[in-house]
Amino acid sequence: MKVVMILSGGMDSVSLMHYLVSQSNEVHALSFDYGQRHRKELDCATKCAAALAVPHKVINISGIAPLVGKSALTDNIEVPHGHYEAENMKLTVVPNRNAIMLSLAYGYACTIEADALACGVHSGDHAIYPDCRPEFIEQLSTALATGTDGHRNPKLKIIAPFVNIDKGEIAKIGASCGVNFSETWTCYEGGDVHCGKCGACTERKEAFRDSGVPDPTEYLA
Repeated sequence: MKVVMILSGGMDSVSLMHYLVSQSNEVHALSFDYGQRHRKELDCATKCAAALAVPHKVINISGIAPLVGKSALTDNIEVPHGHYEAENMKLTVVPNRNAIMLSLAYGYACTIEADALACGVHSGDHAIYPDCRPEFIEQLSTALATGTDGHRNPKLKIIAPFVNIDKGEIAKIGASCGVNFSETWTCYEGGDVHCGKCGACTERKEAFRDSGVPDPTEYLA
């Protein structure tokens, strides 16, 4: 199966890439520079794709930043610390981010006649990010299929293999597929080392702890 996937460079998407490759799929990865302060993840995406010899493109869409502002990921707003379920984590929402990236990736999937477009959203994202929930994935897949009828592989749909499992389970899958987690990036702060306090770092720590997979990450705290 020919699969286009969105590769952020984080442990979820890198685990997904390894999983798809392990299932003998022909994988094509896309990463997006949308003006995120933690763009170090793009370097990790490039490195991880190269390690698997997966064709990889980094697409610059940073011009959208003024349109999806008021987010701690793209604006001069302090990144909140704590757990994803906390109210202050709404500051990390980039409005419509997944719809934008998936729409662009879907166009590419049409162009290369792919069978599927994959993304690494998971159940731990559901509380704070509505564009990571199953109903969003299903409805967007239907809408994009309708808008490209007759101009795509008839089989093409959006798939989210991890949508009903948490990050701990993803860590287990990634470990079983040989992911080098030290080469993935999660932190929202944009520093050289994971801060250990933002919502993304907190969830990363929990995932390794709950899964029993060794955590190779260097944290400031």
